[in-house]
Amino acid sequence: MAYSVVIAEDFRMIREIFESAVQGARGYTLASSFMTAEDAVSYLSENEADLVLMDVLFPGSMNGLDAAAVIKEARPLTKIIIVTSMPELTYISRAKDIGVEGFWQKEVQEQPIREIMDRVMKGEIVYPVKTSTVAIGRTTSNDFTDREIEILRLLVAGASNKEIADALSVEASTIKMHISNMLKKTGYRSRLELAVKARHLGIAIND
Repeated sequence: MAYSVVIAEDFRMIREIFESAVQGARGYTLASSFMTAEDAVSYLSENEADLVLMDVLFPGSMNGLDAAAVIKEARPLTKIIIVTSMPELTYISRAKDIGVEGFWQKEVQEQPIREIMDRVMKGEIVYPVKTSTVAIGRTTSNDFTDREIEILRLLVAGASNKEIADALSVEASTIKMHISNMLKKTGYRSRLELAVKARHLGIAIND
């Protein structure tokens, strides 16, 4: 008996790689493949699958983690592997909270995706030993301090300096200083550019 697999990945080339990996793996069959999280959720509301390979960031209103939560609620026996190139640590934290069985980083690839599939289907919980580093401007995601990541997360959500200061119980001038330091590190000219780039790269995305 072959395990049925659903793929949700918006980037066509990556989606085709996953499709080939499933079709070329003994013991697996491709049930369906989608370019949006919404389509995968809709399919699984009416059809069963043993395994889902789910990206995180999609165009539209539903991301892969939101979709995974919906799928797990409706079909708790369906196993899910999150596949992403994004380094944001909250992705891993939330995936664990949802009950996602596997997490595979496209850029790191500590193990081939087929091996992760096999381990997950055998009942293992498989998460990366390390997270990838992403370049942002003239620096990398690892060069931000924990406090800068906290501020960046709120900045990405659209908060003003005062709102960030209130949320973190510090002075607005302190927030301004941290943002200035991040601009110096990245070489970006404005807080808006910093927030947009961080959002695009998946750094400090809110759950």
